[in-house]
Amino acid sequence: MSKEKIGESLDLLRAEIANLKVEDVASRDRLDALVSELENQLVEPALMDAAPIDESVKELIEHFEVEHPRITGILNDLMVTLSGMGI
Repeated sequence: MSKEKIGESLDLLRAEIANLKVEDVASRDRLDALVSELENQLVEPALMDAAPIDESVKELIEHFEVEHPRITGILNDLMVTLSGMGI
């Protein structure tokens, strides 16, 4: 169930990434990298290294919380799901 929830959150995140302003390339790149890393870890759980993912998500939440509240909400949901999985 948790992997499904992460997959749904990643789909929502991809949709929000697509809606980012064109000039926000650095933010888009950071989000794309996070999504790719999470997808890789879902496919191959042995690749999981929780600390960097956790820190990356926290940094992105801080970065997006004012200008992109939907992205912040999705990232918060991901954090809760990952925590629930012990990641």
